[in-house]
Amino acid sequence: MNTLLFIIGVLVMVVAVAFSIGLHEVGHLVPAKRFGVRVPQYMIGFGKTVFSLKRGETEYGFKAIPLGGYIAMIGMYPPAKNKGNVGATDAPILRKSSTGMFQQMADEARHAAAEQLQPGDEDRVFYKLPVYKRIIIMLGGPTMNLLIGIVMIGIVTVGFGLPTQTSTVEEVYQCVVPLGQEADRDSSVNNGCLPSDAPGPAYAAGLRPGDTVTSFDGAEVGNTDWVTLTQAIRSHAGESVPLTYERDGVEHSTSITPYKTERPVINGEGQLVTDASGAAKTVEVGFIGMGSEVQNISQPVSAVLPAVWTQVKGVTAVVLDLPARMAAVGKAAFSDTPRDPNGPISVVGVGRIAGEISATNLIGVNDKVASLISLIGGLNIALFVFNLIPLLPLDGGHIIGALFESVRRFFAKLFKRPDPGPVDIAKMLPLTYVVAVGMLAMGAVLIYADIVKPVSIFG
Repeated sequence: MNTLLFIIGVLVMVVAVAFSIGLHEVGHLVPAKRFGVRVPQYMIGFGKTVFSLKRGETEYGFKAIPLGGYIAMIGMYPPAKNKGNVGATDAPILRKSSTGMFQQMADEARHAAAEQLQPGDEDRVFYKLPVYKRIIIMLGGPTMNLLIGIVMIGIVTVGFGLPTQTSTVEEVYQCVVPLGQEADRDSSVNNGCLPSDAPGPAYAAGLRPGDTVTSFDGAEVGNTDWVTLTQAIRSHAGESVPLTYERDGVEHSTSITPYKTERPVINGEGQLVTDASGAAKTVEVGFIGMGSEVQNISQPVSAVLPAVWTQVKGVTAVVLDLPARMAAVGKAAFSDTPRDPNGPISVVGVGRIAGEISATNLIGVNDKVASLISLIGGLNIALFVFNLIPLLPLDGGHIIGALFESVRRFFAKLFKRPDPGPVDIAKMLPLTYVVAVGMLAMGAVLIYADIVKPVSIFG
């Protein structure tokens, strides 16, 4: 049964990836057609065509290698300028001799692009569009992924809810274990307590697992006010404070004296704060010895975009540190070094995680569905950020080229110089090929690592 559930999870992610890629390309296709560019092909995948059909002037289909997609637009490369006839830029010039391999590559790309032209295409080529229209076309794909990500994260955030610490008590400690001794205690013996330990304030006050704290020091405590409650407890060390709690629908009153103890300093992101030597910083605060029950709490719609922004920042941090992250993945794949669970993964890794989520018995059906939807949302956020990298052949590379052309024309006009014309991205083909080979190599390393040393979210 678990194997079947695993396969179902993988298939769900395969379909999600295909739809994400397909809608990404729709994001390019719709504005391209709207602006009059002829689009002869819309394809999901690469390599040999498996299935296709033609509607109007566009062939729609699937190719054998489902690792991406593309639309073919007429006139992506502007023709070369005829140096013998200034201003004659509307026809490709094929040199009989080349000044080098790079120039030959550019000429061959222009020649291939010119062969696609048909009568009537003169004003339907991509490079003749105003800069802002070209940017809209190239932004269309990543924007579609961003919208998918927002919808998916919104469904989870508002519909299923996010794991949130509540004022319901999940565990109560019978004693206060001095900081640093936790690992030395055997919890199976007297609950890990020694006679010399101070009694746990929450336990001494009568709190037990399942109780819900309703007020502290006269201030009402809501179901999701655990952080506020914790801050109040920390600031009342050594003081006797009135507290009310609810058990089985009945409210009880008691008093509690938070124990003054050293606790690690935690920053706003829930991480330990360390000093220059790397040791955890501590501070004397109030402590009562109880843990919060985590529940999925539906969030307001206003919480969706901040959640999306958090993911965008996280993915951006990974992309900015990609060379080091990839080196770590490669080292882990070919050695005994553990894999970083927060590092990059391939589509194989994403599918494997989806299978694990679907097959695990550690979470319920609702949590499984929410996790898969969240994974799809995260995948699309990653596609959004990655495609904006300002390198060809990625969308960000075309956007930077268009912006550079706009700046170049602005200064030419400012200084009353001739219009320099469109940026010839064919000259960037050598770099484009280097980037493409690098992406393929990166993908191969990630796939290998996800097979031999996969990331597991359940340990």
